[in-house]
Amino acid sequence: MSFVSEYPTIPTYRVLGTDGVPVQDAEVPNELSKDVCLRIYRTMLSLNQMDMILYEAQRQGRISFYMTNYGEEATHLGSAAALTNDDVIFGQYREAGVFLYRGFSIQQCMHQCYGNERDLGKGRQMPVHYGSRALNIQTISSPLGTQLPQAAGAAYALKREQKDACVICFFGEGAASEGDFHAALNMAATTESPVIFFCRNNGYAISTPAREQYRGDGIASRGHGYGIHTIRVDGNDVLAVYNAVKEARRIAIDEHKPVLIEALTYRVGHHSTSDDSSAYRSKKEVSEWIAQDAPIARFRKYLEWNKWWSEEQEQSYRKEARAEVLEAFANAEKLKKPAISNLFTDVYDEIPWNIAEQKEKLAALMKKYPSHFDTSKHATE
Repeated sequence: MSFVSEYPTIPTYRVLGTDGVPVQDAEVPNELSKDVCLRIYRTMLSLNQMDMILYEAQRQGRISFYMTNYGEEATHLGSAAALTNDDVIFGQYREAGVFLYRGFSIQQCMHQCYGNERDLGKGRQMPVHYGSRALNIQTISSPLGTQLPQAAGAAYALKREQKDACVICFFGEGAASEGDFHAALNMAATTESPVIFFCRNNGYAISTPAREQYRGDGIASRGHGYGIHTIRVDGNDVLAVYNAVKEARRIAIDEHKPVLIEALTYRVGHHSTSDDSSAYRSKKEVSEWIAQDAPIARFRKYLEWNKWWSEEQEQSYRKEARAEVLEAFANAEKLKKPAISNLFTDVYDEIPWNIAEQKEKLAALMKKYPSHFDTSKHATE
C-alpha cells in the first residue's frame, strides 16, 4: 500500500520572454495584427493613467475607495482580446482593463466611481464595482467568490440556449479558498457548461501571501480533481494569455467543457486604498518585480521589436491618455448624485405596497424637516 504525495509540477505556458522577444518555438498569434496590438497597448497605458489619477483622488477625499490594477494588465488585455462581445464577463474587482477593451469607457468608470447621476448603477455600488448590460459585463459584487457559482449557472443557461458564446469568470487565488470555488467547478464540470475560470494568482490575498494560502501546486492543480481542462500561463505575457483564453473559449464552446486557467502575475499596488502593503511585504520586493517583469514594459519591448512603437509615440500617447482621464474626471466630479427616488426602484417590476409606503414616509419626513435632508446635491426625478 502506498499513498500518493508527490505530483508533477504543471508547467507555465509562455510566448514572450521578459525581453519582449518570442521564446524558442513560441506560438505567436499571427491574427493579432499591428493595429490590434497597438489597441491592447494603448488600453494598458490608459488604464495606468486612470489608476494613478483615481488613486490620488481617493487620497484627496474626492472619491471614497479605489483599487489599482498595477502589475496585472496583461491578464486583462490578453483575455479581453480573445473574447467576443457575446461572451459574458463575471469579474472580481481588479479587471478594469477587460472592461475598457470591451468598450466600457473611462468616462463611465469615472461616473461609477463618483456614483453620480450618470452612473449605470445609479450610485448603489461602491467604487470600482462596474457593470454593463449592453456589454455583457455582470456588475461586480463585493462578497468574495460569489461570482464563481453564478458564472457556472450563467454558462449552463448559454448551453441550454445553444448560444455561440461562453462565460469567463475572473477571481484571485484567495477566492479559490472559498467554498464557492469548489461548488462552481464541480457544477460546471458535471453540467459540461461553457465557462472559463480565470484565476489571477498575483501572490497576495490582501495581506496573505500565496505560500500561506494553500499547499500543493497552486490553483491549476485543482482542475484535475474536477475533471476540467487546465493550463497555467505566464500572466505577465499578453500573448500567452491571449492564446490560452482563445483556446479555452474554443474548448468551452465547441467541446462543451469548462476550462481552468491559472495566470501567474504580481500585484504591484496595495490591495486597495484601505490597505498598506508595506506592513507585510518589503518595498524592495515590489521594486524588483517592477524592474524585472512589468507586463506593460514587456509588451512595449515586443512592439519595439516589431518596430511598431517608439519613444516619441510613448510620450505622446501618455499625455493624450492623461488628458482624457482628467477630462472625464472633471466631468464626473461636477455632476449631481442620483435622484433619491432610485432608493425604491429596480428591484420589483411593480412597487409593492410596503415599499410604496416607505417612499411616502420618506417624502413626508423630507418635507417636514428640510434642513436635515439637503437634496440640492441630488438630481431630480
